[in-house]
Amino acid sequence: MLGQSLPPLMAEAELLAATVMMGEHGRRRAGQGDEFWQYRPVNAGDSARLIDWRRSARGDAHFVREREWQAAQSVTLWVDPAKSMAFSGDKARAPKSDRAKLLALATAVLLLRAGERVGLAGDAAPPRPGRAQIVKLAAVLSGAEEGAEYGVPSATGMVSHGRALFLSDFFGDLTALEAALTTAADRGVRGALVQVLDPAEEEFPFSGRTIFESMGGGMRHETQQAGDLRARYLARLAERKDRLADLARAVGWHVTTHHTGQPAQAGLLWIYNALQGGR
Repeated sequence: MLGQSLPPLMAEAELLAATVMMGEHGRRRAGQGDEFWQYRPVNAGDSARLIDWRRSARGDAHFVREREWQAAQSVTLWVDPAKSMAFSGDKARAPKSDRAKLLALATAVLLLRAGERVGLAGDAAPPRPGRAQIVKLAAVLSGAEEGAEYGVPSATGMVSHGRALFLSDFFGDLTALEAALTTAADRGVRGALVQVLDPAEEEFPFSGRTIFESMGGGMRHETQQAGDLRARYLARLAERKDRLADLARAVGWHVTTHHTGQPAQAGLLWIYNALQGGR
């Protein structure tokens, strides 16, 4: 089963990652490293040993030769494996879990190519660098399933002062998310939350007699007038989004909602920029 699912996931993730320009990565800034980055004019307080005399000899001004900052960071990914993520409101549309795994793996591809260390929350795949880690992550993500209705975010495995990315519908108890974010903040970890939703969950396009049942079968509700529930549902969804925003803001994280009806590239670009901002 793994042999059938792993290659398509890796291929799709690498194709998606190829759409993002590597030059936009947040590692490009001055600091310790071997690669030349740029020349800049000498500032007050700069030591004379920092001056590049060969470049400065071309004119009257003095310049400092800066190298690119190359200290590798550790990034921890948590992809919700719960049953609620298996939902799709259209047979032609992939479930939320597929999109979450794709975005996570494509993010990992970009970060690993840039020299970062990437891993998964928990003990299955600690943050490591290199091409082999992509294969490891894809294998674990392809087999990740959980019996619970809703996922419980985990801060296990996060590296102090690293970064993290959580992908989930966040429909479960937000107390667990709050605890994970608090732990992350205590360790100096910055990151992003991506709420992955199906368009049907955002729009609530139901009317008349409808039976609502959770993906795990633990909850069931039947109504003759589903349309009457729409306003209350949308209000509750808006409240949850506001709560997510409050939790993220409290620890300096970024948060967004990504729909499975949207191009995956839009989600990946947002994640990349958010993780860059978390430096």
